[in-house]
Amino acid sequence: MLAADLIMLCGLLHSARRRAVWLANALLGSELPAPTRAEAPERLRTGAWLLASSVVGGFVVMVAAISTAVALLPITMWLKGGGKDLRILSVTTDVAAGWHGAWTVPLAGVALLLAWFVVAVGTAVLRWLAPLFLGPGQAERVAALEERMRVLAEGNRLAQELHDSIGHTLTAATIQAAVAGELLDSDPVAARRALNSIEETSRGALDDLDHVLGALRRGGGVPAAAVIGPTLAELPSLVDRVQQARIEVHIDINGDLEGVPGPVSREAYRIVQEGLTNALRHAAGPAVQLVLNVTRDRLEVELTNAIPGSAARRFRPARAGRLGFGLKNLEERVHLLHGDLDCGPTSDGRWRLAASLPLQPDP
Repeated sequence: MLAADLIMLCGLLHSARRRAVWLANALLGSELPAPTRAEAPERLRTGAWLLASSVVGGFVVMVAAISTAVALLPITMWLKGGGKDLRILSVTTDVAAGWHGAWTVPLAGVALLLAWFVVAVGTAVLRWLAPLFLGPGQAERVAALEERMRVLAEGNRLAQELHDSIGHTLTAATIQAAVAGELLDSDPVAARRALNSIEETSRGALDDLDHVLGALRRGGGVPAAAVIGPTLAELPSLVDRVQQARIEVHIDINGDLEGVPGPVSREAYRIVQEGLTNALRHAAGPAVQLVLNVTRDRLEVELTNAIPGSAARRFRPARAGRLGFGLKNLEERVHLLHGDLDCGPTSDGRWRLAASLPLQPDP
């Protein structure tokens, strides 16, 4: 009983469950997930596993050792000429020389077969018991689910960053390339300026791509700190790139943008970037109105631009909740900050994108 109590106590150690799972996978061929935490019920089950594996393993080792001795000792004496008494445990037998001692050969075969059978049965029993005692408990299942959700959320976050960055860059670069082609003969300076802007935006997109791919190559979940995008402090550069594509942006800023918290500032930048990207693709007029209002507790972002009538009809389902991928990204971003998003065509033939973000989101 003392030995059993000591074995059960070993299961209470923090590292016992992790090592027991590793050994079960290595020796028994189990496919148990690595334990994430060891609460009291899991530790008790670990102790029970150690006790069960000790009992089953001890029995298998004892029977296998006796069977091996029964197989090897008689046939060894017979091969050496026999004529001697052999005692195994409490059994004494005579191993004669010649054909009279040939019975040791089938005995060795039966004994070795018994040893193999006991080992196979013992392994099967332990493999069946391993999931019962070492399988994930309720707390471990919840922890694994939370980790899975975190990894999926971070992967979705990376997809959002790539979509917003690369999508905007490709749109701006395409339009600027068309502008450069039109001005190449009539205004080489403006054409060169457009080409330089393409180079700058493409280099920035490559940096974003390298950043995200580097985070993915590290394996496992991508830490939240790995996804750090631009803030409203870089808004002038964004507006300048858009204006070089022949879209005029009128900005009206009320309040101090520098006082906007980093997470809110980054999401607001992406909102403005997506709105300007959509304006580059679909705007019917040359101007976009951008308004940013910073109050004591909220940041209001609003972009409006003229759109063709056909585009208004095409975008009208967005009010019913069927958003495009880019606008769906914005909806998720705003939702994470407990803000509000409104987008869609207006009655006067313009497209309006408005977001209201709390500066101190509720937890």
